[in-house]
Amino acid sequence: MSTIPAVLRRAAREFGTAEAIVDGGVRLSFAGLLDEVRAHARFLIGRGVQRGDRVAVWAPNTHHWVIAALGAHCAGATLVPINTRYTGHEAFDILHRTRAVALVVVGPFLGTDRFAELRAVAGSDGLPDLATVVRIPTDDSPAADGVIDWDERRAPDVDVDARSRAVQPDDVSDILFTSGTTGRSKGVLSAHRQVVDVARAWGECGEVGAGDRYLLVNPFFHSFGYKAGIVVCLLTGATMVPMPSYDVEDALQLIEHERITVFPGAPTVFQMLLEHPKRADYDLSSLRFAVTGAAVVPVALVERMQAELGFDIVLTAFGMTEAVVVTMCRRTDPPDVVARTCGRATAGFQLRIGDLDELLLRGPNVMLGYLDDPEATAAAIDADGWLHTGDVGAVDADGYLIITDRLKDMYISGGFNVYPAEVEQTLARLPGVVDSAVIGIPDDRLGEVGLALVATDAPLDADAVRAFCRDRLANYKVPRRVEFVDALPRNPAGKVLKAMLREEYR
Repeated sequence: MSTIPAVLRRAAREFGTAEAIVDGGVRLSFAGLLDEVRAHARFLIGRGVQRGDRVAVWAPNTHHWVIAALGAHCAGATLVPINTRYTGHEAFDILHRTRAVALVVVGPFLGTDRFAELRAVAGSDGLPDLATVVRIPTDDSPAADGVIDWDERRAPDVDVDARSRAVQPDDVSDILFTSGTTGRSKGVLSAHRQVVDVARAWGECGEVGAGDRYLLVNPFFHSFGYKAGIVVCLLTGATMVPMPSYDVEDALQLIEHERITVFPGAPTVFQMLLEHPKRADYDLSSLRFAVTGAAVVPVALVERMQAELGFDIVLTAFGMTEAVVVTMCRRTDPPDVVARTCGRATAGFQLRIGDLDELLLRGPNVMLGYLDDPEATAAAIDADGWLHTGDVGAVDADGYLIITDRLKDMYISGGFNVYPAEVEQTLARLPGVVDSAVIGIPDDRLGEVGLALVATDAPLDADAVRAFCRDRLANYKVPRRVEFVDALPRNPAGKVLKAMLREEYR
């Protein structure tokens, strides 16, 4: 059982009528989910999708996403999740580079019509491979020409089970894009066996099982929501309760009404929950297991999550798109260990501290490589199979990982990785900008936010700089602060001294 379609078939067989997904008024059993996935896979096959083709999903957390993703897998295709915060420019780049043949996209959502943005960027023939577009309706407006509404999909009578069973453990299951220090996103290739293996390890550490009800706040386009969320639930029989966008009071209502037991999220998610003025009005007694990380976790937060939110288990973890889940704490770890460390190795990973105290990883679940980029792959994974993470850390005598810094300039805002080079590349296209440097600075709510230091040769103000970025970048990448400077400090080789800037502006 080392492919995602095999995991789904087993879930339908073993968990049958138990609830697989609760999404508003939609409630699907595991058997019902398999039926829906088969229908979507038949639809894709009928539209000409072949084994190994790339199928993209650009939508928030709903049952549609789960069906679309699993349907792509069962059709033998490779899934390409797209960040819902991406602009049309960013989505176009991903669809073009993956040569995606099909796209499932949400209708107008949170004030943005994503497909309209994409169409404006792509023009009439900018995506020649994209033969099928399916819209998840969010209003009563008609679909654009050539776009199929979700409820209008037609599934021909084809042998979807034969296609599904032909999927092999080493087939590429998905391509998740992560921004790079060069300023261009990189597509991380994972195999089915790797997705299943890391999800199984995650579920075992959290002791997730049938009867658990999992609040899926982490976005499905991210490995935390997709692999440590959807796939974990399929493996364990836990019920998925997706949230399209995080709202604290909505989360409180869902926890009480759906008796949520499992609730992973970034530290800011739990801080907002603890600080909400109506928290005491809701029954949160069902909560038992939380995983947090992606930012500094104060010991006090872990203690409050246990004492005030009632979690029996609070764990921290370390992961990255190139390896998904590398380390996790365990149930028996005390709060100071949970807050101070990222836990011990899991899912077959080996840890080693290399030159400059960089964390190196090796194991069967290190990515297959970067899409169409052998040079970047060779730079990331050395000849002995060690993945160079770019994170500075240590491993203590008991095998617990402690991350102390980053070799790269990446910072984490609200749980999302931000690579300054990508923002700087965007700023370089703004008329009047001569030079720029972007750094992360502390923020009480989001952990870190971006500060752009900009040198100009024409009149510009901070609002104009942010507006330019907002049109081209996901909102978490847009600098929250903009400072204008005469020049940036550089070393003799011309490299911006970002360590100096971080020290000055922190």
